[in-house]
Amino acid sequence: MGTQPTPTRLAHLAGLTLLTASLCGQGLAAEPRSLPVASASSAHASAVIPVAAVERERFLGSWYEIARIPAWFQSRCVKDTTARYQLRNDGRITVINRCLTRRGDVDQATGLARVLDPATTTRLQVSFVSLLGWRPFWGDYWIIGLDPDYRWLAVGDPKRQYGWILSRSPILEPALLEAAFQSLERNGYTRERFVLTPQGSAP
Repeated sequence: MGTQPTPTRLAHLAGLTLLTASLCGQGLAAEPRSLPVASASSAHASAVIPVAAVERERFLGSWYEIARIPAWFQSRCVKDTTARYQLRNDGRITVINRCLTRRGDVDQATGLARVLDPATTTRLQVSFVSLLGWRPFWGDYWIIGLDPDYRWLAVGDPKRQYGWILSRSPILEPALLEAAFQSLERNGYTRERFVLTPQGSAP
């Protein structure tokens, strides 16, 4: 579980810019469920804009994936996807992504996040590939939506290729989920692209 991922697994999870982002685990759960279509789709925004600021200490710790845009590097994950962020002595952040696969195995990968704007901690880049200490691939991880009480956060990237909603709890109440989706829509995303992530046995 804590061993270095194989090259195949590294490639599988490299794109996970994300911290969130992101994440992998085990289990025979159902496939991710499609989200209800929004009553109205928002206009495509001209730019993806991060939130004003993120308190680093409140961001650290464990998050549950509530919804995501399906991506090839998470194709093995069927449920209980989580991300854990741990501060390093050099100011960077260790990223530990876990999920459960269709076979019921725990899939885990450890990556590294660097903060691009230390004054606000809203724009990060994440890498899951290390070649003798050199990291050739980094993915953008921008926090574009954030609950005032840090109950949820929404993650995206400048090209809107990826997107996640993460929560401090395995279940996010409807009003909070709606707020998270509205933050994504304000940044040009449409909720139809997202699927819900089954949660139930994640630690």
